[in-house]
Amino acid sequence: MSPIIIYGVFLLIVLGGGLFLGSQTETTGWYETLNKPSFTPPNWLFPVAWTILYVLIAIAGARTFMRAPTGAAMTIWVVALILNFAWTPVFFMAQRPDLALIVIGLLLLSIVAFIAISWSPDRIAALLFAPYAIWVGYATVLNATIAANN
Repeated sequence: MSPIIIYGVFLLIVLGGGLFLGSQTETTGWYETLNKPSFTPPNWLFPVAWTILYVLIAIAGARTFMRAPTGAAMTIWVVALILNFAWTPVFFMAQRPDLALIVIGLLLLSIVAFIAISWSPDRIAALLFAPYAIWVGYATVLNATIAANN
C-alpha cells in the first residue's frame, strides 16, 4: 500500500474520530458549572490544540504502522488512541471527572510507553508524541483538580 494512502487513512481515523467526538460533546451547561482551576485554558484553545495533536498522532501512527504493523509500538499507539477517544465521553457525557482521571492517567502512561518503545527504532515518531505527552500531562493535572474541586 502506498505511504500516501496509509498517511491518509491514519489522518482520517484520528482526525475523523476527534471531530466526531468534538461534535457530540456539550461543553456548555454542566461543564460551565464546574469549579475549575485558574489555569484552565479558554474553550477556544481545545479544538486548536487537539487538531494539531491529532495530526501529529496520525503521522506517528502511520510511521509506526509502516515500520511494524503488528509490533508493540503499534499496539500501544492503538491503546493510546482508544483511551484518548474514551476520555471525552467519560468526562463530558457521563459527567464523571473522577473516572475520567483514571482514563487520562492510563492515557498518559501509554503515551510515555509509546515514546520509550519508539525512541530507538523511530525517533521521529517518538518526538511527534512529545507535544501529546506535554498536553495530556497538563490535562491530567487539570482533570485531577476538577475532580478534587467538584
